[in-house]
Amino acid sequence: MTNFGKAAILAVLFGAAQTNAFVVQGPSRSQTRLASSVSDLPADAKLSKDIWRSVSPTVVQGNSLRTFQTTSADRVQVLLKTEGRPLNSRVELWQGPDYLPFKLGIYLEDGNLSPFNGVVETPYDSNTIAVYNTGNLEFPLKACVVPDKQDLGPIKERLMDSADPITIQGGALRTYPFDASVASVQVCLKTDGRHLQARIELLQGPNNNKQIIQVYSSDGKKRSFYAVFETPEAGCVVRIVNEQTVEYPLMSWVEPYKIDDSFSATEPVMGGGSNR
Repeated sequence: MTNFGKAAILAVLFGAAQTNAFVVQGPSRSQTRLASSVSDLPADAKLSKDIWRSVSPTVVQGNSLRTFQTTSADRVQVLLKTEGRPLNSRVELWQGPDYLPFKLGIYLEDGNLSPFNGVVETPYDSNTIAVYNTGNLEFPLKACVVPDKQDLGPIKERLMDSADPITIQGGALRTYPFDASVASVQVCLKTDGRHLQARIELLQGPNNNKQIIQVYSSDGKKRSFYAVFETPEAGCVVRIVNEQTVEYPLMSWVEPYKIDDSFSATEPVMGGGSNR
């Protein structure tokens, strides 16, 4: 065999070894548990997956609107998802004929891997939840709007009572990095009664936004924001930006919601991909 042939064989073997070195699959992440702050849920509490199974969702086609009456509930749970396509939506709280005290702008890169699950406070009568699908006709979404009695509401109250908030001044931002074992994160934003206007971003990698939530509330005390964000990929960071001026600080609570017990810190996770 010539020297050229030997060199070619060595190059192929070396390249294969390099390729195999980076094809390392992390552990299967199917064993999740609730974090300690939410582990003692009421017996009749329903998680988002239970709601999707028990309630027939409403399909909202692209560039269309659906409304949901909430006359007898002090707060409602809003769930949005797709079949794996991007989700662009706007959720509004209508009170009376022309008053809009609360609204959300929602972007999800993958509406199946990371569906939206949040709470909207409806403290007065004559409330209507409006769900706009601002995406194209090819991107329908599924929506569930149900009264929140013993589900996320008590968890939200327990979170605010058990942990001290972090104040974010107007025009400032705050980041919260999470370990790869955290499967989902709970976020609560509140003010002392002033306007609340903020942007919540879930990043995976440098400036790679997986989820973006724009929040506006005319009264951040009566209508505070609470949602659970799925973090199926390693290396997730929650970034909160207070978009108001310096006279409008906000209080934030950001804590793990669900922990993955099958995660091993000694096994490598290449590329930050999903292992759950």
